[in-house]
Parts: sequence; structure tokens; C-alpha cells
Amino acid sequence: MNAPIRRLSILVSAMFAILLVFGSWVQFADAKSLRDAPNNSRTLYSSYEQERGSILVDQTTVARSEKTNGPIKYMRSYPQGLLYSHLTGWFSMNHGSSGLEETDDELLSGQSDSLFYRRLGDMMTGKRPTGVNLELTLDAKTQQAADKALGNRKGAIVALDPKTGAILAMVSHPQYDPNAISSLDATASSKAWQQVRTDPNEPLINRAITGKLYPAGSTFKVITSAAALNNGRTENSTLTGVERLKMPGTSVTLPNDWNGPCGSGQVTLTQALAMSCNTAFGQVGMDMGAQVITDQAAKFGFGKPLSIPMRVTPASAGPMQTPPQIAFTAIGQQDVRVSPLQMAMVAAGVANKGAVMKPFLVKQTRGSGLDIIDTTRPQKFSQAVSEDVAAALTRMMVQVTESPQGTGHAARIPGVQVAGKSGTAEHGSNAAGQELAPHAWFISFAPADDPKVAVAVLVEDGGLPSPGPGPAFNAAPLAQEVMKAVINR
Repeated sequence: MNAPIRRLSILVSAMFAILLVFGSWVQFADAKSLRDAPNNSRTLYSSYEQERGSILVDQTTVARSEKTNGPIKYMRSYPQGLLYSHLTGWFSMNHGSSGLEETDDELLSGQSDSLFYRRLGDMMTGKRPTGVNLELTLDAKTQQAADKALGNRKGAIVALDPKTGAILAMVSHPQYDPNAISSLDATASSKAWQQVRTDPNEPLINRAITGKLYPAGSTFKVITSAAALNNGRTENSTLTGVERLKMPGTSVTLPNDWNGPCGSGQVTLTQALAMSCNTAFGQVGMDMGAQVITDQAAKFGFGKPLSIPMRVTPASAGPMQTPPQIAFTAIGQQDVRVSPLQMAMVAAGVANKGAVMKPFLVKQTRGSGLDIIDTTRPQKFSQAVSEDVAAALTRMMVQVTESPQGTGHAARIPGVQVAGKSGTAEHGSNAAGQELAPHAWFISFAPADDPKVAVAVLVEDGGLPSPGPGPAFNAAPLAQEVMKAVINR
């Protein structure tokens, strides 16, 4: 073979090799990114050509694919749309997806790598591929109880199984109808989308986990109490309970929520938590210092990434550079920002002997015949406190609901010992300079001696200034209703 022909052969062979490599790369390495590209209309339409997996709560379908008579074979339907809207999310041809429809899309569509051999078996047997079903951890009666308790108020309620981390209820108000957004009628879908997107009450925000974080108010005193117990104090340590605590180096004072001292001007740590004594916790915070508070909050999960599988916005204790900032942080104000899920984790960690379990929403994945494919195993998220400290905190939180000075009487359940903590969280002023009504909080768990449920309740703008300890609007009855739903199921 002469030299020119040999060089031409080498060039042609190289071009074929390059074509083979790049063809394989596109088919395999780039396949997922090309399939998921937002401008890939073929993938978009194909997702409506096969049956998508259902989402189940107590064996009842809360999201499903329904056959249509039009050119598009399936459409998404949500039989209890409002109740589960922030969990299922929507699946829309015009407006993408959200909630579990987004985070677990590969499972619901059947495209997950973990389903490769299942898809291969379907292909060999000629069975039409379908997505897998998600069975959630939610308890339907508890979800309904939380929804009814919150009513027409803005806010959120989260209930956890403290021993496993399973989410038993998660409600955010206001809600929206995912059916309207998922409609195949482009005009109707866009109208619904525009309405919820521009609604000043922001119904698209899942207040339980994302978007908005809130000052924790006095519920944060559980964390400050944990830090105090870990750093030399006991349930019976004597603390100041003065009417107003002077902030070092300033003319500012930290008052109690009422005009007067706590007790006779001195209180135990248990009494301070029961009556929510600001001055006691402000002084304890300054005595311990910023790092102790920050470290204790981190042990409960503050600042740590978390998905359930939807992404959870991490809580923060905020910076504390001066004694006044430390004092106000110790009572849950200053720059403390939390989600209701985070505060439910605080209550659950105390309930579970100091161990915080990782919250999760999907209990099992099931095939089209409801055969179990995978089961979520509970995982420990962190060790917030020792068993002894958790036991002390439990006794202290029981006094919140049972002692005469306690702020949580409304959470009591006949025949059941309840541990809790109320909170009133100030959050600024309006454009006219008028102080906004504070948020109302309550966190709790029950039964205190063998916890079955831990709850966090947040009502936006729910508290009002009052002459005595605790918020004028008490979030405790809402927590009571949710706890009863779990205990009595």
C-alpha cells in the first residue's frame, strides 16, 4: 500500500473511531442531561405517554395518573389536592413540577438508575414500563387533624415519630390546588399558576420546611436549657428573675413578657422554663457565651443540610458578637431563624433520649402490583444531648403544661403526661412603624414517659401582647389536637 492511501486509511479509521466514541457518549453519558433538558419537548410529551407512579397515604391514593380521551394519554390528578398540596406538589406540562413530583421524579417516572433491572425485565417480557408508587409515612387522621386545627390561619404544623423520624403530618397554610396547575388545558393551567404565584399570602411556600424561616421565640429556651444543663447547671439551679435585665455596655434592658419579675426575683431553671422567664435565660446565655449556644443548636440540627426528600432550609442561631446579642439569642430572638420542622426535631430529640432521628417522608416504594421495592430505614441524625440531660429536659417541659405558672396548660391531654414549650416570636414592624403581631409557637411531645409523637405548631402573626406569661393566642390547643390524633389512633 502506498503512502497516500495508507494516510487516507488512517484518517478514515480515526474519523470512524471519533464518531463511535461521541455517538456512545451521547447515548450513554449525556443521555440523562439531554433527556432532562427543559427544551426537550420529546421527553416532555413522552412523560405523558406512560403511567406515572402513584403517591399513597395509608393505602389511599393522593396523586395518580388518569387516562384521557385526547392525544395525550395520561394526566396527573390529586384526589385530595389541598390537604397534601405542599407534599405531592404538581406535575404540569406548562409549569414543571414541585414537591415529591419533582424530587422523586425519576422513581415516579420509572427512570431511576435503581430500577434498571426492573425496566430490563419489563422489556424482556413485553410489559409496558410504569413508574413506581411512593407510600408516605403520613398518618391520614393526623394530617387531617393538623389541617383542621390550623384552620384558616397562616402557618404550619409538623408531627414526627420521635423514635424513627417518620413524618406523621406536615401541613402548611394557605394551601393551593395542584389539580388546577396540572391541568392539560394550557389556558386554565396558566390562569391557576398566575393566581397562586401572585397571591400575597404566598400559598406556594411550604412554611413547614422552606422559603420562610421564623424567629423561634421562647421555644428556643429548650435549646438554651440543654446548653445550661450540659455546662454545670441543674434543674434546680437558682437564676435571676428580675423584671428587666440590663444589657452590659448599653442603656438597653431585656424585659419579661409581663410587667414584673419572675417569681420573687429568683427562680430555678425548671421554673424559668415553665413560666418562660426572659431575664433568667438572657443572663444564662450571657454567662455561657455565644459558642456554647451555637454548638448546642448545631447538635439539634441547626445549620445542617437536610432533605426529606424535599430540601429543608437550614435553621440558624445567627451571629452573636456582643453580650446583648447573646442574651436576645438565648430567648430565641435576635437573628435566630428556624422552620417548624427544625423545632419539631428539637422536641423529638428530647423525647428520644437525646437522639435526633433524620426526618423522612417516603416509607416505601412499591411496584405497579404494590410489591415492595425498597423500605426506608430510620437513621440517626445527631446526638443532641445525653440521656440524663434529655430526662431532665423532659421533666422541665412537663412543668410547662402542669405547673401553676406553666404557659402550656392548653396542651394537656386527660390521662396523658405532655411535655411542651410555648413561644411568642417578635418579628419587626410594618411600613407605618407599628409593631407586627408576634408569631405564636408551641412544641411538644407525648406521652412524656413513652413518646409516640413530637409536634411543632407555628401560627404567623398569631400572638398578641398580653398582661401575663405566654401568648394571648395560644398555639398549644392546636398541638393538643395533633397529639391526640396520634395517641388515639
